[in-house]
Amino acid sequence: MGVKKIYLNWDDVYSLLDKIHEQTKGEIDYVTGIPRGGIILAVMYSHRFNIKYMEYMSNHYPKLLILDDIADTGDTLVDLKQKAPNPKTATLHYKNSSKIKPDYYGEEIDDDFGWVVYPWEREDSETIQDYLVSSN
Repeated sequence: MGVKKIYLNWDDVYSLLDKIHEQTKGEIDYVTGIPRGGIILAVMYSHRFNIKYMEYMSNHYPKLLILDDIADTGDTLVDLKQKAPNPKTATLHYKNSSKIKPDYYGEEIDDDFGWVVYPWEREDSETIQDYLVSSN
């Protein structure tokens, strides 16, 4: 039996970005993303809400929003916050078992939600997910 997968389309992503933007209004002047999925989201966010895109993350910009697709284990955000505690963080999905809660998120999920497959992952996602499940 495979893992339950939740496939998002681009409209789902835009809807989650809209939710994040509602939470950040007036607080964000710049946006960037964590490679790979976060970069895609940062560019989308920049265009959609006319927020300046910053190529590099910097701790010197407290009004910088750093985007990622999901806070799953939380390891990525923990590492990021140790290096750059000033910028705000946001994820489309926040798994409530994550070690850290992003400052903003589009949707809170739990471990039973399933494996989220984002539109930019479609081609290789099955191979990667099946590997990750079988390696646990």
